[in-house]
This record gives sequence, structure tokens and C-alpha cells, in this order.
Amino acid sequence: MTTEFYGANVGENNYENSSGPIITRQVMESDCWPVDDNSDSGTKDALAAGLHPVIAIGGRTAADGRPLNFTGVVIDYTAGLTTATGLVRVNIADGFIVRNYVANILTYSGTVAATFEQAPVPGQPVYVDDSEAMGEGVTLSMSPLSGTGLVNPQAGVLFYCQDEYANSAVGGPNVTAGFDISLSNSLVQQVYCVMLSGSPSRELA
Repeated sequence: MTTEFYGANVGENNYENSSGPIITRQVMESDCWPVDDNSDSGTKDALAAGLHPVIAIGGRTAADGRPLNFTGVVIDYTAGLTTATGLVRVNIADGFIVRNYVANILTYSGTVAATFEQAPVPGQPVYVDDSEAMGEGVTLSMSPLSGTGLVNPQAGVLFYCQDEYANSAVGGPNVTAGFDISLSNSLVQQVYCVMLSGSPSRELA
């Protein structure tokens, strides 16, 4: 179970899985969640150069606009004197495909993860989730609600990585490893490719 955002571990320099589209916007770190203490657990991993979590931008409460948050993947980070003054560049483009950790949580009972996805499929929605049950380096789950009952902003959907199509194209046969397995009926936090959607939730406004 990871305690660090995608990009911190060996072999995680390949977060990009499509060449575009790219729409980059700069925001203040204080507007990003779940990052550092800006989460229910208060122990989420901190941003640093080279880390690429998928995050939400804006308020974390319904009164502050949740779940109509923009979402996207962190491209780069410039530290400030405090975490509140760090600058974060985020790709908010629809259709960009990234590798990221995703928890297989479907529902919560209170703050405790209650049910789990055991057979993930391409196109399955994933959400930015700041719940306490999430690992320190994981910002995405398959649950539309958080552990405190708030609606999570949708970040995108599970999608194929470039090497996960079950075909015999150039390079030989590939396998859809992320989708051809059965997960245990418990918390599993593993890497998937996610096709980002900016924030389809804003269409509800």
C-alpha cells in the first residue's frame, strides 16, 4: 500500500499515457485537495516536484462548491514558504490519460470502507476522494460518496494503458492486466490508467 503520490516510487516516471490533450492551469496549493493536511485523515502525502496525483481544485464542502470542482493531474509544483503558498500546475483537459493509484472502495459505512469492487472494467467512474480510509498516497476511489457522506467530484473513468490492449500488434501480444484480474473483497490500492474528464460534475450546476 503506497504512502506516496504517483511518481515517488521506482518506475513511476511514466504517469502520462497519452500525448494530450493538455490544458494547464496554475493554482494555489491551498486550493488543492486531498493534499497534505487538506483531507479527512490529515495525513495525505505532501506535494513535491516529480509527483503527479490527480486532485480536485476548490472547496471541499458542499457550501464551497463540492462536488462541482475542476479536477486534473498535477504536472509540476513550485514550493512556497508555506504549503498554502505553493504553486501547482494542473492539466485539467478532458481525455488526458494518466497512471495513478485508485482504491477499489465502492461505499462507506461511516468513515469505514464497506464494499469493494472486485472486477473493475474500462469506463468505470473514479472519483477524487478525501476520505480517512484512503491510503496516504491515494487520491482516487470508485466511490461517489466520501466517508463523511459528501459527494465526490468525478475525476474520470478507468481506461486502458497503452500496453493493456489484448492484441498482437507491433511488439507482440499484450494483456489487459488491469482488468483481467479478480480483486479481493477488501481494500486494494493499485495503479490503473484513468482517462480524465476535467469535471463532468460541473454540468450539474
